[in-house]
Amino acid sequence: MRTAYGIQAMYPFWSGIVSVVLAQLLKPFFLYLHTKKWNWRTVTSSGGFPSSHSAMVSALALSVGIRENFNSTIFAVTLALAVIVIYDAANVRYYSGQNIKVTQQLLKDVQESLNTEFDAPIYDEKIKDVLGHKWFEVLGGIFLGCVIALLFHLGA
Repeated sequence: MRTAYGIQAMYPFWSGIVSVVLAQLLKPFFLYLHTKKWNWRTVTSSGGFPSSHSAMVSALALSVGIRENFNSTIFAVTLALAVIVIYDAANVRYYSGQNIKVTQQLLKDVQESLNTEFDAPIYDEKIKDVLGHKWFEVLGGIFLGCVIALLFHLGA
């Protein structure tokens, strides 16, 4: 029997939290499978497989749908949030990262062709170029989030 208090009432939230943490912890292992190199910094970075943003909002939306019914207003809200976050992860943030790469290459090419170096401090800024996800990474996050949500539901 579900109670109004405690972890059972909050299992949509906790399934989202566990999903995001697990996605981040899995990133170095999937990166190793792909490159045969360990990079533990991926645990705290954005981008990569699986998408932790997609995992979290998928777990949250599915958990709310199961708990509150799929025709409830709160499910509609969490589903809308999930769609926005997933779209952002796979498109807006991904292409922002691609724009950073193009800009960095353009600056490098201009400096080489003019045989000069730009000396303004802005050019020394370290800018992260991996911001978003490819669709495969997003789908991996969605799958992970849904699995975690179902496991939480079975345990609740």
